[in-house]
Amino acid sequence: MRAAGELLSGRAHPLYVERISVKSRDGIASNKAARTAALAGAFFTACAAVAAGASGQEAPPAKPPVQAQQPGTLPQSPAPQPGQQAPPTPAQGSTQQPSERPPDPVSVFRTHTEEVIVPVLVRDSSGEPVLDLRRRDFRILEDDVEQKISLFTNEPFPLSVVLLVDDDLPKGVAEKVDRSLGAAIGGMAEGDEMAVVTFAQFPKLVADFGTNLNQMHTLLTRTELESHYPLPGTPTMTMTPNPTTSQTQVGVPDTARVQTTVSKDLDDAMLYCADMLRTRARERRKMVLVISDGRNSHNNTASYGQALRGLLSAEASVYGIGVSAAVLDRRRAAIARYTDATGGDIVYASSQGGIEENYARLLTESRNRYTLSYQPRGTDRSKDFHEIEVRVERPGLKVIARDGYYVLVGKQ
Repeated sequence: MRAAGELLSGRAHPLYVERISVKSRDGIASNKAARTAALAGAFFTACAAVAAGASGQEAPPAKPPVQAQQPGTLPQSPAPQPGQQAPPTPAQGSTQQPSERPPDPVSVFRTHTEEVIVPVLVRDSSGEPVLDLRRRDFRILEDDVEQKISLFTNEPFPLSVVLLVDDDLPKGVAEKVDRSLGAAIGGMAEGDEMAVVTFAQFPKLVADFGTNLNQMHTLLTRTELESHYPLPGTPTMTMTPNPTTSQTQVGVPDTARVQTTVSKDLDDAMLYCADMLRTRARERRKMVLVISDGRNSHNNTASYGQALRGLLSAEASVYGIGVSAAVLDRRRAAIARYTDATGGDIVYASSQGGIEENYARLLTESRNRYTLSYQPRGTDRSKDFHEIEVRVERPGLKVIARDGYYVLVGKQ
């Protein structure tokens, strides 16, 4: 398993670097100033040693390295030899002049700067990905204010994937999806992780995040989806406990409404997945890969706005494979609203082979996007939501990125 902060190429992750600042007596200085101060200190020490030699005095012995001390003991000063005076201290008459006082000790501290990360997909007029762009080809705006791109990379990122599977499909379609699930592992790479959730009236956690692809393949091949036929509700139907917290900030419902027939609550399922992805590290590309016919009931506990807020707060994108009714009526497919707003993608498939091919396609597409980041400047930081617009200078290209991000996470 790859270490934290490591890309699939094995290079250090550009977003996994602490920002180091240096604090001096007069305030915060740059790293260059810190190096200058350190060199000045070394210079004054050398001058003192030369002056001591010129006056016939022995230079003070070097301080032993810290690692040479035994655990639990304090460093000991060397005892003076018989007939030898102890090395002079500044109070006993140092050769240093007041103007030669060494600079104050330099202390290092760490600061965390707000960084907005934006995965970007660019396609040409035929729909094929464009892979030869450079930093200078991109412009990024927040709330119509242009921002300076602080990071640009096209390195592949490790994935955190929630595979969200519709558990309320027509019988024939459910069988095709059932048989295709094992192929979802084909698009995964070393270091990727996947969780599996099914949903109908409420989401159900089948498997939490794991990186053992062999075990995940076995689990997926044994998963059996329910048919589309309506089933009676029970007096107490509750959701699977939230996988990350019992009191979430964005309003994941703890109970589902009792229905006489099984409903399809896509908004609740999306919010559930967003809550799972929120805890995954920022150096991973977070995505929900949903396989569904696109239907969504009016009985969701969460609204579309709440679910979208949760996804954008978690920096997650939604990718969809539309099946059954979604193939016949793409305008009514509810999953398309999520893919558009989060900068994801959606494809449609009517056969088992088509479903299997699209697993690898979407996973690869998510992993290999351009990644831009910036530190917001010139926008109102008291606002909750900030719009993002990514532009490419080369004409004739289509840019796909998320609509924006939320600074604070809370119930609407």
